[in-house]
Amino acid sequence: MTTPNLFDLTGKVALVTGASRGIGESIAKTLAAYGAHVIVSSRKAEACESVVAAIRAADGKAEARACHIGEMEQIQKLFGDIEAAHGRLDILVNNAATNPYFGSILDTDLSAFQKTVDVNIRGYFFSSVMGAKLMIKNGGGSIVNVASINAVIPGNLQGIYSVTKAAVVSMTKAFAMECADSGVRVNALLPGATDTKFAAALVQNKAVLDQVMTHVPMKRVAHPDEMSGAVLYLVSNASSYTTGTCLAVDGGFLVC
Repeated sequence: MTTPNLFDLTGKVALVTGASRGIGESIAKTLAAYGAHVIVSSRKAEACESVVAAIRAADGKAEARACHIGEMEQIQKLFGDIEAAHGRLDILVNNAATNPYFGSILDTDLSAFQKTVDVNIRGYFFSSVMGAKLMIKNGGGSIVNVASINAVIPGNLQGIYSVTKAAVVSMTKAFAMECADSGVRVNALLPGATDTKFAAALVQNKAVLDQVMTHVPMKRVAHPDEMSGAVLYLVSNASSYTTGTCLAVDGGFLVC
C-alpha cells in the first residue's frame, strides 16, 4: 500500500512575507523543499534574491518580489502581480513584522505606535483579504499568521508589539470563522524566543534573556528552523481539518 505524503506541496503557489531572513527565510526554504513554488517577499529585493538563489540551488522553485506590507499600495501591487503571473495563490504566510520600540509602554511615541500597527495589523489584515480572495477563485487555500507568545502574555518592555500580536490572534480567528465555508483555512504560529536579528533586543540582552529563560522549561531559545515544521503542517493536507488554531512553538513557555 502506498502511503500518501500529507506534506506534499507540489503545484502549490506560496507567498511568504518577511522571508529574507530569520523565521521567514526558514519557512520559505521548507515550503520549497516540499514542492511549493515560493514567492519570497520582503522590503528589499536584493535580500529576497539571495534566498531565492539558495532555494534554486537546492532544486526548488522560487521567485523574489519586494513589498513593504506597511504600505497599502505595495500590498495591492504584490497581489495583483501574483495573480497576473500565476493566476492563483494557495498558501500565504504573513510573517513580515516590525518592533521599532523596546521600552516602557508609557513612553511609546506616536511614530512607533503607528508603524507597528500599520505593519503588524493593517498589513496582515489586508494581505489576508487579498490572499483569501485569490485563493477562493481556485477552490481554497491556507493562511498562516506568524504572531507571538507575546499575544498571550505581553512581553516586558514590548507593549505595543504585544498588543499588535494579540490583534493577530483575534484576526486569525475572525478570518478562520468567516472563510471556512469558502475553503480557506486560517491559523497562527506563536513563536517563543527565537535566535533571529529581529529578536536581538531580547536574545542579546543577558539580563532580559535570563529572566525569560526562567519561564522556558526547555531552557534555551529556538532556532528559526524549529518554526518552519509547524508552518508546513498548517499549510499542508496534514492539517486539513484545522482552522482557527494558534499553535505555540515556545519550548513550553506558555505551560508555566
